[in-house]
Amino acid sequence: MTVDSADSTAAAQKAKPARGRAAAKKSAKKSPGRTAAKTAATPTAPQSDLVQLLTPEGKRVKNAEYDQYVADITDDELRGLYRDMVLTRRFDAEATALQRQGELGLWASLLGQEAAQIGSGRATREDDYVFPTYREHGVAWCRGVDPTNLLGMFRGVNHGGWDPNSNNFHLYTIVIGSQTLHATGYAMGVAKDGADSAVIAYFGDGASSQGDVNESFTFSAVYNAPVVFFCQNNQWAISEPTEKQTRVPLYQRAQGFGFPGVRVDGNDVLACLAVTRAALERARSGEGPTLVEAFTYRMGAHTTSDDPSRYRADEERTEWEAKDPILRLRTYLESQTDTDEGFFAELDAESETLGKRVRDVVRAMPDPDLMAIFENVYADGHALVDEERAQFAAYQASFADGEA
Repeated sequence: MTVDSADSTAAAQKAKPARGRAAAKKSAKKSPGRTAAKTAATPTAPQSDLVQLLTPEGKRVKNAEYDQYVADITDDELRGLYRDMVLTRRFDAEATALQRQGELGLWASLLGQEAAQIGSGRATREDDYVFPTYREHGVAWCRGVDPTNLLGMFRGVNHGGWDPNSNNFHLYTIVIGSQTLHATGYAMGVAKDGADSAVIAYFGDGASSQGDVNESFTFSAVYNAPVVFFCQNNQWAISEPTEKQTRVPLYQRAQGFGFPGVRVDGNDVLACLAVTRAALERARSGEGPTLVEAFTYRMGAHTTSDDPSRYRADEERTEWEAKDPILRLRTYLESQTDTDEGFFAELDAESETLGKRVRDVVRAMPDPDLMAIFENVYADGHALVDEERAQFAAYQASFADGEA
């Protein structure tokens, strides 16, 4: 069984409108883990500190500070952003289905976070360098990484699957928060080289509590490193809500380290594009780091080994479904541009083709060489590794000989 992108989009289009304040408060009593901010929020009333250019209803709103960064965007470019989000969602749904079928060992879904990733990813230049976590499938798409290359690690046949220097897109990082230090060090090197480029590091709201992240804030501020810290606040660090991570909005943490922070509607691809462009330009001009908090929502599980129904209410997801990033841009395209049904039909067909290719490539991936784990452990070899290799080879041979 496969998951269809059109089905995913259709499901999003059928999302119920956000419930009223009274209903939300009642739901909050049933689920004490929900935050007050989420309970009180409505699609048409964003927080005053939230940068938004496209409302959940698909209406364009003005922003004096950030309009300039998307002022020249064309209808074709808007359709490109929509295509990016739809195909990324289809790829993600296909990977989830493959894991459920036993073809992948694990998968971390980006469902609901497409706008944050596509908007920020399309803001980068070719010479910028990206440090992802393990969920940045949309950013990888923007950087030109073949989506099938992302699946090898989750199938257990390689340790990454792509050359980081080919696309200036680092390998996925499983260790929570460590990539922010890697990004900061790389950015410090960029500054010393005098290069006209910037670095962007992705992490989640849960990772913001890690010491590595806070250390990277310190180093980047002190050394004025050209780095953008892009935090996708999807409200849940596995089963812990954001309120268990911080007593203030995450973007405000930047103030304590001496650089600016901004909160953007993470389900608004146009706002994410504009805010990230501004932050990257600031970094390139020598003004140092910026913390961007993309306020979004993880619609699915943390990974395929997680069951979100154990710690969050269905009403919460329903509320966020009304803010679906793909639905809002489609509404805008249909009402404010000359985009016709032919475009959406062609995209549906392209989505089907992508899904089939992903399935075929994954199932055709060869098994890894079991002895490869002993290669490149030491540059010049090591006696203990040689001994371990021989023992493991003998163990494997015993199966072929019927001894085990």
